[in-house]
Parts: sequence; structure tokens; C-alpha cells
Amino acid sequence: MRPLVGLWLLATFLVADAHIFVYHRFGDSRHPSTNTSIEVLKKQFDYFKSHGYKVIKLERLVKALENKEPIPDHWVVLTIDDSFKSFYTDGLPIFKAYGYPFTLFVYTKATEERYGDFMSWDQINEAKKYGELGFHSHTHPHMVSKSDEYLKKDFVRGLALMKRRSGVRPSYFAYPYGEYDDRVRKITESFGFDAICNQNVGAVGVASDIHDLDRIALTGDPDLFRKLRIRFLPATWLSPVKWPESGIVKDIHVKIDIPTNAKKAQLYLTGYGWRWVPIKDGQVRVHLGLALKNRRSRLILKLDNDKISTKILVKP
Repeated sequence: MRPLVGLWLLATFLVADAHIFVYHRFGDSRHPSTNTSIEVLKKQFDYFKSHGYKVIKLERLVKALENKEPIPDHWVVLTIDDSFKSFYTDGLPIFKAYGYPFTLFVYTKATEERYGDFMSWDQINEAKKYGELGFHSHTHPHMVSKSDEYLKKDFVRGLALMKRRSGVRPSYFAYPYGEYDDRVRKITESFGFDAICNQNVGAVGVASDIHDLDRIALTGDPDLFRKLRIRFLPATWLSPVKWPESGIVKDIHVKIDIPTNAKKAQLYLTGYGWRWVPIKDGQVRVHLGLALKNRRSRLILKLDNDKISTKILVKP
């Protein structure tokens, strides 16, 4: 292979990132913060079809990551959290009409105790004919604030229910509210899931952590074109690593794990917006000294080619 051709192929490989999107409610205007209208859903699905995107199962993406296969840029994975009834009544018919697979992350207590706004087990079992079932916890807790014992019992109870009611022991898990920290992650991993999904802004590349896969929310009517431009940025967040006891983010230290000639990046903190920060020797080191405004806050580092890495901080 000629050197220039090899470099071109390498560059193509490095920017080839898949996207995992997450939905919640469908056609339910009572809850605008988590709703996607049917009109918008059809518009998004038409965009995928007309622009050459291939909607695949989460299973296919996970296997590619496990095998270190190249990740095609046109792959899209669609997930649904919470198993709201509106998915069955309004969303599922659209998925079926377009032939798009999905992963439905089930909130088991809501179904088991027949909460009015959630799918029944019969509806879940009907839906699984067209997609995969994942686990979204039993009680849908704010996991960071719960004890190890509570979390382990929640997993045991919910997974047992999934197996008994649906015949499925889910291979995938998604954090309720997208909230987690290192302690919660370790407990989650101990239950042997093939993949774990967060709800952080970002894409999925060949170097993505299979137990920390980024998913982008598609609630409301977002700019889908811009969401699909987002690329995966391999980076290690050295500071902060968790919610600071003082509630103040003092210093940021991020190591960018790919070669870059960039001299600056954009840094976002929930409640404060974006700011430019310098890059030196492939690292970002900056003093912030800012008090966190939300109990769930995100730090996002973005290079000018839309490569993004996100760190979530959740107050215990």
C-alpha cells in the first residue's frame, strides 16, 4: 500500500463513528422534556433513509466493538428508555413501518406494578419481536445516592423479573437519568452486561469503552444534522473524577488520547456554557473554581472538528 493511500485510509477510519440515540416518550405532549412527536419521529427516520444511514441493532455495534472492527460512519442505533406506554401505542408502529430495530430499556417495577403510563408485560413481549430488550433498573433510582446493598438488590430483583416475564436476561443496561459514578459503574459491571449505556453527548468509535457508551437524546425537535456530525474523542478525565465534596470544580485536567495539533478546545460546564481552553502537549489543564449549579452536571470537551468527550458529575 502506498504511504499516501494508507494515510487516507487511516484518516477515514479515525473519523468513522456510529451514533446511539435515545428516546423516551412518543406523541405525548403532556411531557415535552421527554417527548418526541410522531411528526418529528417520521422526519428523523426519513432523514436516515434519504442520507444513507443504516439503523442497526445495538448487538451489532457491540460485537463490532468487541472484535475491534472498524465502525462505519453511517451506523445508527436507536434506543428507548423507561418502556412508557406511548412507545407501544404511538412509537412502535412507526419503527415497524420503517423496519428499524431498537433496544427497549425496561423499567421493571413500573410494569410489574402496572403503573398507568407504562407498558404491560404483554406489550413488552409483543415489542421484543421487532427489537431487543435491555434493562433500565427495577426501581429507577438515582443510583449515585443509593447504597451498594440497595443497588445490588435492585439488579437482582429486576433481572429476575425480566427473565420470568419475558424469557430474556438482558445483555445491555442503561443508567436511570443517565446518572452514575465509578462506584455505581463497578456494581453495574459486576452483573455481567455486554454493554452499558450512559446518556452523555458523544459518538461511538472503535476505541469507545463498551461499558460506557455515549447516547444522544432526540427529544423535542433537535438539529439531527448537527447531532450526526458529533465524533468520538478518546480522552481521559484526570480531574475531576467525581462530584467534589466542596461542590466546586477547582481544576480541569484532561488527557487527549489521540494525536492533535490543536492549540485550544472548547469546554462546557452545565450552567456556565462554553469557554475556550488551551491544549498543551495533548492535555487540557485549566483552573475553573466554579460552584456546580445542578446536582447532575456535565463537563464536555470539544475539539473544532466536533470530536467530543463528556464527563458527568452527580451529587451523592
